[in-house]
Amino acid sequence: MTGIRIGDGGGSGGIVLVHTADLGASVRAAARSLLEEVFEGDMTDQDWEHALGGVHALAWEGPELVGHASLVQRRLLHGGRALRAGYVEGVGVRAGRRGRGYGAALMGALERVVRGAYDLGALASTDEALGFYAARGWLLWQGPTSVLTTSGAVRTEEDDGCVHVLPVAGGPVPDLSGELVCDWREGDLW
Repeated sequence: MTGIRIGDGGGSGGIVLVHTADLGASVRAAARSLLEEVFEGDMTDQDWEHALGGVHALAWEGPELVGHASLVQRRLLHGGRALRAGYVEGVGVRAGRRGRGYGAALMGALERVVRGAYDLGALASTDEALGFYAARGWLLWQGPTSVLTTSGAVRTEEDDGCVHVLPVAGGPVPDLSGELVCDWREGDLW
């Protein structure tokens, strides 16, 4: 387990990266509870399932979990290539702890993993978080989005304008106006 300590106004805190397989039951429950609080009850079982199976960045203030973000692998199709994408899920910081750098620290930890292990990063953002991701170098996808189904690619127009990518040095240079296709999953596709 890799830990990165961040400042939090003088208290004890830090960011810890841990794989889903190594999350204890109590930490897993705390992370889900935190995300349900952050998303005000709009965190479905499928949303939580999407956040599992990869690396979790956990922000701690002493023994209290105050932030979570995860990175899972997905396949994205673009420009005739299947790209190995580090896909960000379940980003949230407890309301009383926002503005202290936890969100940036969580994303910084995951972006390091993206840059070292994937062709590019990707995520779907709420309107409120568009500026946050743009300031970190994430690029808003301008082209059409689609999902790969058993019948082929199907447009996901409702997701146009919320998908971001993080190009990786030495990786493919995406054509932001081209089509981007994600792999199928239950629930929110992006």
